[in-house]
Amino acid sequence: MSEVIKVGMADLNVCKAPDVITTLGLGSCIGLVFYDPVSKVGGMVHYMLPDSTKVRNNSNIAKFADTGIDELLRRVIAAGANKGRLIAKIAGGARMFEVSGDVGNIGARNAEAAKAKLKQLGIRLVAEDTGLNYGRTVELHCDTGEFYIKSVGKPLKII
Repeated sequence: MSEVIKVGMADLNVCKAPDVITTLGLGSCIGLVFYDPVSKVGGMVHYMLPDSTKVRNNSNIAKFADTGIDELLRRVIAAGANKGRLIAKIAGGARMFEVSGDVGNIGARNAEAAKAKLKQLGIRLVAEDTGLNYGRTVELHCDTGEFYIKSVGKPLKII
C-alpha cells in the first residue's frame, strides 16, 4: 500500500517507492522533482520565488529556487539517491494574472531559475510543463518516476 506525501507551498520533502509525493495548486510557483530511477528515491520542492538573495527575510529555504533546490538535493542524497543518476522534472510557472512589469512574469522567472540551478548542479532536466495561464497539481510516482500533472478542465498529463 503506497502512501501519499503532501508538500505544501514553500515546502519540500522526499519519498521512496511505492509512495507518491504531491503538491497542490501550483500557479506561478514551481514544483521541481528529483528522481533516481535505480534507488527509486524522489523528492519535491514547491518554491514561490526565484532568488533568496533579493529578500531580507528568507529564513524559509524552501520558498526560493536557489536554496530550496540545494536543500532538496541534500535530502534526496541523504535518503539514498545517487547524484549522478538524478533526473529533474518541473511544472508550474504559470502567468496567473495579467500584470505589467516584473511581478506579472514571476512564473517565467521561477522556471528560468530552476533551469539555471540544475545546470549549475549538473542535473538533467528531462521534462517540463510550465507557463501558460492555469494552475497545476502534480504527483511524482516513486515506483515509476512518472510525473502526473492535473489541471482543471484539461486531460491528465504524464511526463
